This record gives sequence, structure tokens and C-alpha cells, in this order.
Amino acid sequence: MTIERVIRIIAGSFVLVSLALGAPASPLYVSSYWLWFTAFVGANLFQSGFTRFCLMEIFLKRLGLRSASEPAQAGA
Repeated sequence: MTIERVIRIIAGSFVLVSLALGAPASPLYVSSYWLWFTAFVGANLFQSGFTRFCLMEIFLKRLGLRSASEPAQAGA
């Protein structure tokens, strides 16, 4: 699995969980302050589209995941 796919999965999960915890109509509602976390994730996705800087990408590279632009290594 590539870094880009993992980042999309993590960001989507964060958005869905924070909406479930922050939307008053949700059975999992805790506080509407969780919607700030949703906005934070969206703002980070927005800025990374322009700047190509993503802190999660740095963490995932250190964990050994590869980018889609990197060639697959033989035998890996």
C-alpha cells in the first residue's frame, strides 16, 4: 500500500469519526467541538494540495511505506 492511499484512508477516517462525535444528530455525539477537528483535517488537506507538505507523509516514510512515484523494489 502506498503513502498516498494510507493518507487518504487516515484523513477520511478522521473526518468520519469527528463528524460522528460532533454532529448533534449522531448517536455517538459527544460535543460540537469535534467539528473543529473536522475543519483542521480539511484545512490540512487543502494546504497540502498547494504546498505538497504533509506531516503524516513524513511519518509514514519513516515507517517504511513507499510513495506511488517510487519504483517498486525487486523482491519486496
